[in-house]
Amino acid sequence: MRWEDDRKSDNVEDRRGIGVSRGVIGGGIGTIIIVLVALFFGVDPSTLLNLGTTTNTSAPSSVTRQRPADEDRLADFVSVVLADTEDTWHEIFRRSGKEYREPKLVLFSHEVKSACGFAQSAVGPFYCPRDQKVYIDLQFFRDLKDRFHAPGEFAQAYVIAHEIGHHVQNLMGISDKVQRLRESSGKVQANNLSVRLELQADCLAGIWGYHANRTKKILEAGDVEAALRAARSIGDDRLQKQGQGYVVPDSFTHGSSEQRVRWFRRGIETGDLAQCNTFKAASL
Repeated sequence: MRWEDDRKSDNVEDRRGIGVSRGVIGGGIGTIIIVLVALFFGVDPSTLLNLGTTTNTSAPSSVTRQRPADEDRLADFVSVVLADTEDTWHEIFRRSGKEYREPKLVLFSHEVKSACGFAQSAVGPFYCPRDQKVYIDLQFFRDLKDRFHAPGEFAQAYVIAHEIGHHVQNLMGISDKVQRLRESSGKVQANNLSVRLELQADCLAGIWGYHANRTKKILEAGDVEAALRAARSIGDDRLQKQGQGYVVPDSFTHGSSEQRVRWFRRGIETGDLAQCNTFKAASL
């Protein structure tokens, strides 16, 4: 992926190495496993973990981690990708007569406090609609390569673009509408709505890839395949199979591997926002 000479965003908030006062996020390792399966690329951790409703006054965490040699370069990469999403969505919103409000992106280590509450790195990257910020521990990108076997810079860019997709949904009022519908729905229907929200964010990530490549020629050989591997690696069916040994489709919250690949591909092949309406799709 070509990115080294592009501009960096001014909207990166670097909290790496900064301790936080810990809140109670409930449960032990079982909770972390649930979060890992259900919230990779999630919208709002508080919807499952009741984050932000309980806190304590313990001292900030003293846990430290030696920063890997390549982490500063990775932070630069994240900043460049964020800047490119800003350029892309400003233009798309402008064409429809709307204004795009840029989100902040927070880099953190181990744990972080957001307007949605306290979260640990195990939840993966997430978007908090209450403060309109994306939160990422850069360790996730190493996990994406080593644990999920999805290496490559464009795979990492897909992760960022997916979370920005949730911000776009928030600005468009889609997230609030879905949340209201979920609150008045049964569990299976609520899960289905979450799947459609997540698959739409995958499609929006593809929209960014299409327009970024058209304007800046960022893609190199193998980049799209790397992003598709990332999408495939975090499908609910694959994560459930790895985590519990069997698959329960009615409990999906993000979509199967096949669905995630399909909707990201639709976005990156068409660049057409109208193609991302998962809520009217008869088949996902």
